[in-house]
Amino acid sequence: MTNPTGDVQSVARAFDLLEALAASEGEDTLAALADRCGLAVPTAHRLLGTLQRRGYVRRLEDRRYALGAGLIGLGRVAVPPLADAAMPVLRELEDAFHETANLAVLDGDLVLYVAQVPSRQRMRMFTEVGRRVLPHSTGVGKAMLSAMAEPHVRSLVARTGLPSFTPSTLTDPDAFVADLRASRHRGFAVDDSEQEVGVRCIAVVVPGLPSPTAVSISGPAARITDAIVPEVVEALQAAAARLAEA
Repeated sequence: MTNPTGDVQSVARAFDLLEALAASEGEDTLAALADRCGLAVPTAHRLLGTLQRRGYVRRLEDRRYALGAGLIGLGRVAVPPLADAAMPVLRELEDAFHETANLAVLDGDLVLYVAQVPSRQRMRMFTEVGRRVLPHSTGVGKAMLSAMAEPHVRSLVARTGLPSFTPSTLTDPDAFVADLRASRHRGFAVDDSEQEVGVRCIAVVVPGLPSPTAVSISGPAARITDAIVPEVVEALQAAAARLAEA
């Protein structure tokens, strides 16, 4: 059966359950999952049973459900080859600054995080690999869009909008495009508490790749200060050059 959008209902519901499990840090109860997905409990139970038999969901001893190992194989195939090549580069960035290093691509109109080396610091920025976010409030998104023609950027933000996530989020299209011009001129983009209050991200576009790609360092604004930004940018630009060669 399909719904008016053309989705196959049972497939859409199965993915809703997987995404709800991911949003619950990988495990949750049947009742909570059914409620979150707007499903009757028996329907959710049948779908989870099918996913369990295929290895994409596990049932734990306490009767909660968790994501299964079958997803790992799919994920490895789905992750761009560049993500594997990027890991040594990201580790070197984390070694240098002890802050989280990220690699992201533009997937349609959204930023997709494809690789990450988390900071070793106790207080750190963390974005799940595989997460998709709007580009306008992220350093990697702004870095990628800064390399695009302005009409293309305006078309994209007309589709996605510029919702506010913090008081610092740029929500006016003209102001946003002006910020991208500044990013292009100086050679890097900054998310200054625009996605999350107190978090700062410095990002550089990776040139010459088939898909828009950016590499970044992110962490608490108290640690990523103006004083270290030139050093961070230099390291990111060197990393971007290496990734472009890879």
